[in-house]
Parts: sequence; structure tokens; C-alpha cells
Amino acid sequence: QVQLVESGGGLVQAGGSLRLSCAASGSIFWSGMMGWYRQAQGKQRELVAHITSGGSTDYLDSVKGRFTISRDDASNTVYLQMNSLNSEDTAVYYCSAEIRPTMAMRSKDYWGKGTLVTVSP
Repeated sequence: QVQLVESGGGLVQAGGSLRLSCAASGSIFWSGMMGWYRQAQGKQRELVAHITSGGSTDYLDSVKGRFTISRDDASNTVYLQMNSLNSEDTAVYYCSAEIRPTMAMRSKDYWGKGTLVTVSP
């Protein structure tokens, strides 16, 4: 069974930084796209950033230049470095990964349970 566990959330002042981590564990034969989403209270979940297995990245316009996504395939971990945080970044952040657990199984998307990021004024 594949599990994704996020860490690194917390309370930070505006202008500060946080680094989120998401570690995938269990049976992992192959991992593809990995990404970070967020959902603020009363709003829909949105894609913040994603990174392909080849290392190509894409970002939500409002975080470009402030957030950086990276991955370490040796440890099946995806990171999100967040700088210059502001109150609009306050949300629960979720990671997602396309994983193929075994050679005999198809890949599918797995989700973590989320980590709360709160940016104070």
C-alpha cells in the first residue's frame, strides 16, 4: 500500500519561508508526476506546482518566483520551498504523486492528508 506523508507546515510570518516535504512509502515500482496542491478555507483546491519524472516544472502564476518544487527519486520525496510567503498562501497543502506500485499494476494518483500552512500578517 502506497502512502504519502507531508511535513513541514506551520505558522510563519509574512515574508518568511517554509519547506514542505512529502515522502512516499510502500511498494513503488515507478513514480511519475508529483505535485503540490492547496486548499484555502472556503475555496477550491488548486494546483500550486508540479514536477515531471524528467524534472520539468510548472507553477501557479501567483507563486512563480517564490516557490520551488523539487524531487529526490532515491527517497521518493517531493519538496516545496516556499519563500516570501503572504497571507494568501495560507491553506492546507496536499501532495500528490502518480505511482505504479508494481510492474503488474497500473499507475494511479495517490494523495497525502495535507499539512497546514498559516501565514500571519
